[in-house]
Amino acid sequence: MEKNIRYLIIFLIKMEIKILENFLTKQDFKKICLTKLGKIEKNEMKVYHNMIDRNKKTRAECLNSDFIIKLHKKYHVKALKLLKELNPKKVNLYDYSEFHIIETGANYKFPIHDDTPNKLLSGVIYLKPNKNTGTIFYKNSKGEGKKIIDWKINRAVFFSRSERETWHSFKGNGKSNRVVLVYNLMTNRIKQVYNIEKKSYILGQLRYKINPYLYQIFKFTI
Repeated sequence: MEKNIRYLIIFLIKMEIKILENFLTKQDFKKICLTKLGKIEKNEMKVYHNMIDRNKKTRAECLNSDFIIKLHKKYHVKALKLLKELNPKKVNLYDYSEFHIIETGANYKFPIHDDTPNKLLSGVIYLKPNKNTGTIFYKNSKGEGKKIIDWKINRAVFFSRSERETWHSFKGNGKSNRVVLVYNLMTNRIKQVYNIEKKSYILGQLRYKINPYLYQIFKFTI
């Protein structure tokens, strides 16, 4: 077992979270932190999309393609190993990876949610500043049983989403913007995800389609 991995079982739900200290090398961490981002207001959030598929075809918004390929080559085996430990039935569904950079305004709050079904492995690496709010996990969608994984630069938090079980949220600390690298292992085979989770594909997709509108209008999801 790697020394920098800690395991947490959250509450009474079937949810395992893996926390890895110093996930990125110092060189990669520094380069990502120096990435030039646009300006946002305190109540806004901006997502910079960077992706690579299994054929090494990239989409680059704020990181260059060569660097995305380098990140994929360096960290994919580790991420796949985490997925195998957290949810081995989903490993063969892997299609592509996301290396999104997300900046959250100081006063911005993202609602409690359980992640979309195309995310096989959900990961976030805290980048800057030195102090902010980490990831908040809950026992249910009502926000009961709150547990915060504290913010620490270059700390990575990984879990494998499950329909209406892996409830979590994030927010700024009211003082400074929050910048993270979101590293997700993704799939296009959504029906197979629901089969593995033994959940309803029809009901799940209904939630998946209406949640963006609920969030946009009412600032919550179901």
